Amino acid sequence: MSDSAAGHDAGTGPANGAAPEDENAPRRVIGTPPPAEARILLGTEAAGGDGGEVAREIPADPADLAHAKRAERVVATLFVVAMLAGIGFIVSYVFIGVHSVTNTLHSNLALGSCMAIAFLAMAAGFTIWVRHLMPAVEITEERKPLRSKEEDREAFEQTFTEGADASQLLKRPLLRRTLIAATVPVAVAPIVLLRDLGPLPGTSLDHTVWRKGMRILNYAPDGASTPIRPGDFATPGSMTTVVPAGYQNNFDALAKATAIIIKFAPGQLQAPTVMNWTVDNIVAYSKICTHLGCPAALYEQTTHHILCPCHQSTFDAARGARVIFGPATRALPQLPMTVDAQGYLVAASDFHEPVGPSFWERS
Repeated sequence: MSDSAAGHDAGTGPANGAAPEDENAPRRVIGTPPPAEARILLGTEAAGGDGGEVAREIPADPADLAHAKRAERVVATLFVVAMLAGIGFIVSYVFIGVHSVTNTLHSNLALGSCMAIAFLAMAAGFTIWVRHLMPAVEITEERKPLRSKEEDREAFEQTFTEGADASQLLKRPLLRRTLIAATVPVAVAPIVLLRDLGPLPGTSLDHTVWRKGMRILNYAPDGASTPIRPGDFATPGSMTTVVPAGYQNNFDALAKATAIIIKFAPGQLQAPTVMNWTVDNIVAYSKICTHLGCPAALYEQTTHHILCPCHQSTFDAARGARVIFGPATRALPQLPMTVDAQGYLVAASDFHEPVGPSFWERS
């Protein structure tokens, strides 16, 4: 027999007179500590040999009580900070408006800062709680059958009770109360956020602010929107964005009501364009793409095609803005137009069908 084989037999074989090892039994990996057979989570090996009281597996308190008291104050302070930050999040969400770029910036900074402080303070508090208030104990558990024995259940109950004691949750009311105070605002925050999910839109998506006699304004981002006469828009192939008078600065209304008008040469407009809704070969369509609501504002004069830049839906402006390419399945709604007593373009009514994405029609 070789030296290596002899060494293998000497180092790993069973001792003389001992029962042979089970080949399927798990083996200890070299470099790992031996199993703590005297302290088992669900076992009874820790019981006294003389039938006395079972020794505790988990100490009820940490070794240094003075240090634990200082850690308790730190954890309580962190939980109070988390509570205040959670309240700050709710207050910021309710009272900081988002109807301008500056307000939106301030709102995002306040919401993000408050929530970050709340979560960071709670995480730091829990970390200090576990590391400095709970005793450091290593627990091992033997591999057992799936069905628990009655003595195992009793041992688990004992271990659970001891663990509850060691967690300090019941013994230290200051920690318990500040923890509850810290988690309540964080738990309430989603309820405040959910208020934006309602109420249901009902039929509000079926209509816009366009009304009979409302002037059509040539939209200018700087606010200098002006009414339009047909003579001011006389070059065939011209296209411009228009908005309803009185709503040029109302972005919620413009999200649905923004439209485009296009000037055509005589004879170019064809069915299914509603000719009675046009003025001097000027036709108005919704600017909101019927696919996903992007602004369909690219116009090709030679082909009379309106293109949505988001997903390349293409509409034939000369034929009722019907779909000729892309994922959109519905034509851009046409806005009825006429002129008022001063000769300005005005809406004859609202759109006769919902604007925007087709799934809005299901409201």
